[in-house]
Amino acid sequence: MISPKISPPLWICLAISFYAFIAIGIAEAGLGVLLPSILREYNLTPATITLLFVSQISGYILAALTSSVVNSRLGLWKMLFSAASMLTMALGIYALSPTWWLMVAAGTLFGLGIGLIDAGINTAIAQDDRSTHLIGLLHGFYGIGALSGAAITTTLLAIGMNWRQVYGVLAAIVSLLMVSVFVAIIYHYPSMKRSKAASPAPAWQNLRRSLQTPLVLLTGLMLLIYVGLEASISNWAYIVQISDRQTSTLVAGYSISAYWLGLTVGRFILGYFLRSLGAVKTISMSLVLLMIGLLAWWQLPEQWISLPMIGFALAPIFPAIIWLIPKQLPASLVPAAVSFATSAASIGAAVIPSGVGWIASWAGLGIIPLLMLPLAIAMIVLHSANSLHKNILKT
Repeated sequence: MISPKISPPLWICLAISFYAFIAIGIAEAGLGVLLPSILREYNLTPATITLLFVSQISGYILAALTSSVVNSRLGLWKMLFSAASMLTMALGIYALSPTWWLMVAAGTLFGLGIGLIDAGINTAIAQDDRSTHLIGLLHGFYGIGALSGAAITTTLLAIGMNWRQVYGVLAAIVSLLMVSVFVAIIYHYPSMKRSKAASPAPAWQNLRRSLQTPLVLLTGLMLLIYVGLEASISNWAYIVQISDRQTSTLVAGYSISAYWLGLTVGRFILGYFLRSLGAVKTISMSLVLLMIGLLAWWQLPEQWISLPMIGFALAPIFPAIIWLIPKQLPASLVPAAVSFATSAASIGAAVIPSGVGWIASWAGLGIIPLLMLPLAIAMIVLHSANSLHKNILKT
């Protein structure tokens, strides 16, 4: 999987980075299967449970504004340890919280932890010439975590554990990330180094400059919608299948794992498509396949093969966009640009599923597959605008 020419310190960094993405995939994907149990526990509606998503927004926004600065001040390892600690604490609170409002409050820690992990590792790998070709593999490990999270939660519920106990298991899994990063700090493992010269300007100044760049804003908006769509399917497809389409709980749960399996397979073979077609054409083809999969999920409710098709279609989009950032911007702006783009994506993971939940509370859960189509169309428009902007810059 990893070239033997990679030095041991870089191998250690990559191993921890891959596990970090497994951990956040498990943490995020487990919620979709546990959502009906939480609804019953606190007597909530699809609208009121979206407060759990909304509460994560403050953490994601804080990560968007500060991750590049925190990384430059603390270094990658210390930032990852803090982020993993916050994420583990949030999952622990989910497992033990006696009240709904305490669970909602813990969403800030959840969002901040995931936002810092996502931005920090994406920036480190995108900037290091020794590992930038592994960006698809990195996001493939997120898919492994997500499909594992859905499968683990489905299985644990099936054998009689309640949703709080399941969250306790997820917290224990994520805590292993804390341990591995702590060992890296104790033994002074070097984190991934930049292959390009660091900018002499302060991190805050580079963040401000990157936010004044239209390409960065378009990229952030594209990823916000993309991750919002990905998270909406992850969070709501299970309850749509069991409540609106009367699918059995086991089939519904494992169909969510199939969704993540499609995404994982797509990301592990991303390198082939990047070499053969290039990132822009790969994204274009993915968006076409995504529209086909979403139409099938909406119009053919008796089948579930559309979910892994949607996952496969979504797979290349996020890593391909991150892969393009260092090739389109000055090296000094890359950390802030990646930080903003990934954190904007995390905001989408909270805002869009929340909006979907509010609409479904009014119109019924059956409308959720239809709501995914405008999001896909918006991504097509943004991708076209992004490509047009790059062509104008070349002329």
